[in-house]
Amino acid sequence: MSKQIKGNHKHLTQDDRIYIEKSLDLKMPFREIAKYLMKDPTTISKEVRLHRRLKPRNPFNQENNCTRRIKCSLKNVCGTGECGQMLCKGCPMCNERCVEFEAIRCVITDKAPYVCNGCTKKSNCRMEKHYYKASHAHTEYEHLRSSSREGINLTEAEIVHIDDFVSPLIQKGQSIAHVYAGHKDDIPFTSKTLYNYVNHGVLSVRNLDLPRKVKYKPRKKHKEATKRDRKSLVGREYSDFTKLMQECPDTDVVEMDTVEGTKGGKAILTLFFRSSKFMLAFLTKDKTMNSVLKVFEYLESELGTDLFRSTFPLILTDNGSEFLDPLLLENGNGNVRRTSIFYCEPYASYQKGMLEKNHEYIRYILPKGSSFDSLSQKDISFMLSHINSTARTSINCRTPFELASLLVDERVIRAAGIQRIEHDNVCLRPSLFRK
Repeated sequence: MSKQIKGNHKHLTQDDRIYIEKSLDLKMPFREIAKYLMKDPTTISKEVRLHRRLKPRNPFNQENNCTRRIKCSLKNVCGTGECGQMLCKGCPMCNERCVEFEAIRCVITDKAPYVCNGCTKKSNCRMEKHYYKASHAHTEYEHLRSSSREGINLTEAEIVHIDDFVSPLIQKGQSIAHVYAGHKDDIPFTSKTLYNYVNHGVLSVRNLDLPRKVKYKPRKKHKEATKRDRKSLVGREYSDFTKLMQECPDTDVVEMDTVEGTKGGKAILTLFFRSSKFMLAFLTKDKTMNSVLKVFEYLESELGTDLFRSTFPLILTDNGSEFLDPLLLENGNGNVRRTSIFYCEPYASYQKGMLEKNHEYIRYILPKGSSFDSLSQKDISFMLSHINSTARTSINCRTPFELASLLVDERVIRAAGIQRIEHDNVCLRPSLFRK
């Protein structure tokens, strides 16, 4: 029969339940009810058994409800002897105290239809009764549907297992996206659920252990800057950059900026490849034009002018004082053009927002206000190896190092001293330099 019913594979509605209740009152079989609702008969059977409501016996009904009551000859079951020679089957407490008590069972409630809705003897019946009521059944269904989506859908053993390998990785400074990318087969839910479990304290790590789980400071509002008259910026403004990108959309763009330590101390020059999210970083003596120029000269000497030009065809930077001589950066001390420099608008760092966002990884390891004076270029390269080995959801849970190995010449990666770090060994905490 069930194969002949073309089901709609939907949950029962309140109207469906009302129809079931009325049909049970009319003593209709489950097959007929299921046929009308286009369901399998077992669906109706399960619905009735799951949501039927017990109506206890009337507490004022003192009749004996034992199957042995007619032939029973037991006396003094309670052991008090107060009843004398009176048979226990006449005592109102017999059913509660007799160890041989066996309740009378109704054949209607023990098998289909499982309820007393259509029974003609229910008004005089001394047994417990079960009824199916549509309003009660639908209320229970709604509660079950919402409560089943709440809480933790894991056993205690599963929570302990996941916590044992997830928490140590997060405490290293790894993001949840990075952890999930390396352990998809071990984590039986999505990365979003993992965020929720951390947020609700299911694991031993807390929100404070997550590098991005902090409140961002509100953006500072700046007055519209007056445009400075600098002839060197003609043809290199952001509008020129956007126009060029419209004409040549496949041009590789490298974003450039500096990260400052303590005022007047060492700084870090960063170069960020938009296509792969791969970042280079070089320690400079100070935050000046000469220091930036030395990095350019170093890279050109290591790569050669042709590879330098193909690797950094277009560089977008801000209006910092260390970048205000574009001719020197573009040509060096020779007459051969090695790159093209463009500038963001004043107070518009969002125009190179990918690099600004990537600087957060540096600040996880070197918090704002830290001095870079005790660091060496080897330390910076080691730090960038960990940053570039961190998986990102924006590139399908791959690492910038993986993409750079396909898109960036290996001589560039070698010149920056960057190496691949094993997935579970990535550390984005200040402790990276204390090992």
